[in-house]
Amino acid sequence: MARPIRINEQIRIRQVRIIDDEGAQLGVMPTEQALDLARSKGLDLVEVSPTAVPPVCRIVDYGRLKYEQSKKDKEARKKQAHNELREVKLRPKIDQHDYETKARMAQRLLSDGDKVKVTIMFRGREITYANFGRRLLDRMAQDMASVANVEREPRLEGKNMFMILAPRAEVRASARQQPAAAGAPKEPDQGATSA
Repeated sequence: MARPIRINEQIRIRQVRIIDDEGAQLGVMPTEQALDLARSKGLDLVEVSPTAVPPVCRIVDYGRLKYEQSKKDKEARKKQAHNELREVKLRPKIDQHDYETKARMAQRLLSDGDKVKVTIMFRGREITYANFGRRLLDRMAQDMASVANVEREPRLEGKNMFMILAPRAEVRASARQQPAAAGAPKEPDQGATSA
């Protein structure tokens, strides 16, 4: 949990290093003098680096600082939430059509900008033929090469073998632009007739 920010009279240190509202360093001064300076400008004295010696304080509008910080946090969460890890599960003796269906699903997820974990599930003694699973994962990586990079090489963990595919940068960029375009109104079909 983040340490609460101390402002104005909550700062109980004798001396602080001051940065004014324009970003200029005013140097080290007594806290009382810094508070008077902040009040004369109609702003707050905010401790930005409490661990420094002496602590660093800024003369700013605290309400505006909190608003800008919440905006940054919201933007960071928005970017972070988009990188989901989705999973596609396969069996080592998968039929050709089933494989193609799973490959299309993985390609769709990757083109949406999500990472894909491709898992081969072994049952019973199938694990002795782990090389089949390895070949299947290599084939999937090769089929997805146009839209994805292998982020984690195929690896055996218990009775499952998996690898992680991440979308290429250009695919990720186009995936971010698509939601904005999806909100635009569609043009009416030229061939449609009205009743």
